[in-house]
Amino acid sequence: MQVSKVRSKTVKASMSNWKQTLALRAFGLLKVPAIFFVRPTVVRLTDEACEVRIPLNRRTKNHWGSMYFGVLAIGADCAGGLMTIYLSRKNGQKVSLIFKGFKAEFLKRPEGDTHFICKDGALIRKLIREAVKKKKRVNHPITIIATTPKKTGNEPVAKFELILSLKGQ
Repeated sequence: MQVSKVRSKTVKASMSNWKQTLALRAFGLLKVPAIFFVRPTVVRLTDEACEVRIPLNRRTKNHWGSMYFGVLAIGADCAGGLMTIYLSRKNGQKVSLIFKGFKAEFLKRPEGDTHFICKDGALIRKLIREAVKKKKRVNHPITIIATTPKKTGNEPVAKFELILSLKGQ
């Protein structure tokens, strides 16, 4: 009985991730073609964390066989942006979002499928509430970590700091 409950939750989570992946790719197709071009997949999306995977393939790698730094920027943008959109919609709060700043630290060559992880859910929820309450733009940095689990495990290959700017509507 317990095993079937665990499988049921896993199936529901993967279906939800599949829907989120379709939504992210549709957004890319309609609004930001570069996102659609790199084919991101939502691995995990909860109230606390968002994980997006971008495959290393002909479209995403550079002449050294590692992920091109522009693609790494797209992955960081997707993880932070998707987390923010998910939390604002889940709580029925409308915000306009943009990233006002971007810092990157490249630690190792990402030579495999790269996962972009944002664990700032609590901070983003707080920023959303503040932006909606004030009806003014609020800015705060969020952190995204990039890993290549099949090559380097959980060891970061890059760290990103994006300045999230939200305005309540």
